[in-house]
Amino acid sequence: MADKDPTAAEAVEIEPGRDFIRDMIGADLAAGRHQRVVTRFPPEPNGYLHIGHAKSICLNFGVAAEFGGRCHLRFDDTNPTKEEQEYIDAIKRDVQWLGFDWGEHLYHASDYFAQLYAWAEGLIGAGRAYVDDQSQEEMRANRGTLTEPGRNSAFRDRAPAENLDLFRRMRAGEFANGARVLRAKIDMAAGNFNLRDPVIYRILHAAHPRTGSDWCIYPSYDFAHGQSDAIEGITHSLCTLEFADHRPLYDWFLDNLPVPSRPRQYEFARLNLTSTVLSKRVLTELVRHGHVSGWDDPRMPTLAGLRRRGVPAAALREFVRRIGVARADNLVDVAMFEHVIRDLLNKSALRRMAVLRPLKVVLTNYPAGQGEELEALDHPEGKDGPKRSVRFGREIFIERDDFMEVPAKKFYRLAPGREVRLRYAYLITCREVVKDKAGDVVELRCTYDPATRGGNAPDGRKVQGTIHWVGAADAIAAEVRIYHPLFTSAEPAGGENFAADLNPVSLEILNHCRLEPALANAPMGDPVQFERQGYFCRDLDSSADGLVFNRTVGLRDTWAKVAAGGR
Repeated sequence: MADKDPTAAEAVEIEPGRDFIRDMIGADLAAGRHQRVVTRFPPEPNGYLHIGHAKSICLNFGVAAEFGGRCHLRFDDTNPTKEEQEYIDAIKRDVQWLGFDWGEHLYHASDYFAQLYAWAEGLIGAGRAYVDDQSQEEMRANRGTLTEPGRNSAFRDRAPAENLDLFRRMRAGEFANGARVLRAKIDMAAGNFNLRDPVIYRILHAAHPRTGSDWCIYPSYDFAHGQSDAIEGITHSLCTLEFADHRPLYDWFLDNLPVPSRPRQYEFARLNLTSTVLSKRVLTELVRHGHVSGWDDPRMPTLAGLRRRGVPAAALREFVRRIGVARADNLVDVAMFEHVIRDLLNKSALRRMAVLRPLKVVLTNYPAGQGEELEALDHPEGKDGPKRSVRFGREIFIERDDFMEVPAKKFYRLAPGREVRLRYAYLITCREVVKDKAGDVVELRCTYDPATRGGNAPDGRKVQGTIHWVGAADAIAAEVRIYHPLFTSAEPAGGENFAADLNPVSLEILNHCRLEPALANAPMGDPVQFERQGYFCRDLDSSADGLVFNRTVGLRDTWAKVAAGGR
């Protein structure tokens, strides 16, 4: 197999960082322990990838590229009851979207089923594995506690020949699910529960996405994982801290099997975000019970959800770079992630005007039936760059929150008798408030100053408030979706109680928004800033019947103040 393949170094620009993983890899290469770094990203295809996986993807592909090595994508597909082709396809799509490419190095644990089975027979022949007839409940009861050793199974001392016969009959499909398992014979008194005769094969009469009905017994994740690393020549098996207690078992298998190489496992802290649940089981339940619209719901922390929400892949890579790689778990404020998104979008997103909660304004002294084209900047930092035309006329829409009949202190926007600046247009003054029978404001009647085209007063008078607007004659209608945290708690409950912390108003849908015409052909997923509102992108639900935009993130940046030492 050729070693040359496209890697992350060719797909994205990676800025090397220093951390204990990179220091360790550098030391290994300097000492001659390895000639080339080979890492892998090994997801189980039982759900969609989430933001926590982004850290592992960036680390594994990143260090391989930085040290001139390669990174494999391997699906650890050992449980056909939970794995689907949909998940496999989604994982490939997400890794590529994030900016990485495995080239020809795409693998599956199922590629090695025959070899793993042969090695299991070898353990049986060496007296290091046995077939156990106990039920799951009996095995659990005999496992022991933190202070008491486990008890040996009554079947632990079966002769190798009997175990081999039973294992082959398991393979042939003679027994029902759960009737028997194959266990490694290690030490039921070990302080590490993972060494108390772990199950390495179980019976599952279920079709596999790749192997179909070829197998009715499947290796455990712990048995398949390390051996797959060894088969592929992985030099550095990088995983999160919850696998630290599994490392002795990982090594035991390598010690007791004729594997072609000797990988070593290293653990790093997983990514934990405030107000965010990254448990794949909980995410699956959210989808299954309809708390969200699917795995790509923009409220979900999945890469598919973040992509649909309009988060750029570059923002995820930069966020991962900033939080770094540590040995101990910590909780990262989600405001930091949002700050990184804003920082990137502020530089790249085009500016447009959109009124999300429209209030009609009639300029009574503007000629009826007339209009004019005004010049607007595509980006505030590009005064000499691209510009667009916005159509101005007698009737416009402004944001309802930009008017207050009885203005509060420090409210500098529109109010009766008050003058404000319309961005790119004119100074206007509110002269009359029109209400419906219920007493709600439905229209403002204002006058404009024709001498203030562009928003500047030739007499030098100062106007504190500047608001955005959209011309009523050519405004386009749209639905805008505002997303709030899916959970109300900074540290949501796990387990069966996660639903208690669900935010009942995590999705706010605005149905009567008015947008400037330049947004009619906004490319799907491309970021745009609605001036004074936030960053948005066109959603895939958009159709000929109407546009739909998702808010990626608002403009208010609490993390910038925290980073600057403020509150």
